[in-house]
Amino acid sequence: MITGEQLLEVVAAYNQSIWPMQIIGYVLAIITVFLAFKKTVWASRINFAVLGFFWLWVAMMYWLPSAGPVFPIGYVFLVFFLIEGVLFLIQAAKSKLSFGTYNKIHTIGGITMILYTTIGYPLLAIFLDHPYPQASLIGLTPCPLTLYTFGLLLLTSSAVPFYLLIVPLFWGLSGVLWISIGMWEDVGMVLGSLVSIVLILRRNKKLKTEEQIKNQEKSSEAWSLNVSE
Repeated sequence: MITGEQLLEVVAAYNQSIWPMQIIGYVLAIITVFLAFKKTVWASRINFAVLGFFWLWVAMMYWLPSAGPVFPIGYVFLVFFLIEGVLFLIQAAKSKLSFGTYNKIHTIGGITMILYTTIGYPLLAIFLDHPYPQASLIGLTPCPLTLYTFGLLLLTSSAVPFYLLIVPLFWGLSGVLWISIGMWEDVGMVLGSLVSIVLILRRNKKLKTEEQIKNQEKSSEAWSLNVSE
């Protein structure tokens, strides 16, 4: 386990090396939030493609350089983030999930998670005396990316497959480790991940029930037509 000081050094070096990617990250995040309210296939494709890009970026640009003899578990994180990125790109190609929001609770929850990611993280970093370039920013570092992902998935109007939630949930709960070394801004990630997973799974269950009811109604209508004939 690395110390808080070592982690901040890694983040600072990383932020300095990728500038001005931070601006692009914020622009892409804003675009995805706008598109999340569009019930179109192309909007969903773009949003999942952006999610895939962010997860692959963090895997290759953040974890790959960090992994090694000093931090061997970084290779495990690299694989997890690569897998998640590929899954989102596959989802973008299949385009079976749609955005457009589900209800007010999920919309408020999703926007809250994204606002915490875009504004809360950098503000808390200043308050905790490790401002940019030591601050973790949206889409480009693991913890903000995780909460941003949950926020965007809360804005879908479809059931989200559980396999898309495994890695974000794992990383969201790992925030306990980062909090233990002084990254107190990750308290929001841990709590946000727990709230998000509950909301998403409840929505999945409700949508499944609604689909079963519709199928039963269709079967009943078909049976009635057969009898009348």
